[in-house]
Amino acid sequence: MTFVGRKDRDVVIDTFAEHVSPAKVRFFKLAGIEFVPGKREGVWYWDLDGRKLMDCHCNGGVFNLGHRNPEVVATLKRALDELDIGNHHLISEHRATLAEKLAEIMPGDINRTVFGVGGGEAVDFAIKLARGHTGRKKIVYAVGGYHGHTGLALAAGDEQYKKPFEPLSPGFEAVPFGDIQAVEKAVDEETAAVLFETIPATLGMPLPPDDFYERVREVCDEKGALMILDEVQTGLGRTGKLWCIEHYRIVPDVIVTAKGLSGGIYPISATCFREGLDDFMMENPFIHVSTFGGAEIGCVVAEKVIDMVSDSEFLGNVSKMAEKLSKGLNRLKENFDFIDEVRQKGLFIGIRMSDRGYGPLMSISCYHNGILAVYANNDTSVLQLIPPLIIEEEHVKYILEHLEKALSFAEQRKDLLELIRNLL
Repeated sequence: MTFVGRKDRDVVIDTFAEHVSPAKVRFFKLAGIEFVPGKREGVWYWDLDGRKLMDCHCNGGVFNLGHRNPEVVATLKRALDELDIGNHHLISEHRATLAEKLAEIMPGDINRTVFGVGGGEAVDFAIKLARGHTGRKKIVYAVGGYHGHTGLALAAGDEQYKKPFEPLSPGFEAVPFGDIQAVEKAVDEETAAVLFETIPATLGMPLPPDDFYERVREVCDEKGALMILDEVQTGLGRTGKLWCIEHYRIVPDVIVTAKGLSGGIYPISATCFREGLDDFMMENPFIHVSTFGGAEIGCVVAEKVIDMVSDSEFLGNVSKMAEKLSKGLNRLKENFDFIDEVRQKGLFIGIRMSDRGYGPLMSISCYHNGILAVYANNDTSVLQLIPPLIIEEEHVKYILEHLEKALSFAEQRKDLLELIRNLL
């Protein structure tokens, strides 16, 4: 039995509209991006109608190892011969083994893990951890940041996501990302934690000042607050190091990882933290549980992912391909005057342009020129490029050639910018 193409593409779109989300279908039809994933392999996606795209979106890093990575798929198949999800109430060999492996690759003295299913759930627990350990309530986070759509994580997100659902959990205060003076002013004796994405993806990948996190660490230590870093998108080799925070020479108290930990095959997330921060759980170890968090077959998959992304040759290739992309992207910046800035850390890339309509326009243009890439929703002037970490020189060449075609189209259709702005 085949699972791809069981229904005609148009039937799938109509069925999705009727039973899942008519608004999403309306949005994609308006944008001219009625893409229904069919075959997928390595760096490539095929629409059910046969259109082939290089995946430079990767679902925010879920497909770091490409689609249906053979080693990851084989691991899952073997695991299914022996395992199932397991029971989250019980002691687990596989959660223990994965947690030990995470402790080995974490910076500093981070050595303990609580598992979840997705990034939002993992951030929720990180906030619980900070409040439970410190006895404080206040959480300082970044304006325009994004940590998921679950309860506590949502409260640390942008207004557009949380406004319709107020009242949310109180005690959250936003500061401009990268502004250490604002952090110093906001963090006080009532602050449980400072929560940042190491580089905020949905805000358009702005790079922090080089000493920003060193200063944040100092502020947190001075005030007794925890430092939480959301590495859901920037972790697991995305920036050429296992953890993006390694570029900034400090160790946080908590690191959240998800997306790429799944290998694109089985959802799993992890909140990793220093021993002792879960002291409040000693009295009641069942105060936080997740039925599917750390599913045992998912743990085996995540072990394989860690083995692959922590390999020095793998990380070296990420840095090598990033350097080649950087040279090409800066050449394109010189050739297209509406590109203001190329923001890049490894293969985590944001192209900032001169108008907030360019991000959506480039998303459409890339789609029609063989690349799946999307704009940053909290700064629509930025096009995100998040290719699989397994790309080689031929893929870099493809990205640069087809991106240039997309930029040329956008340059010719500047007349669409006002219309796009009005729709945003």
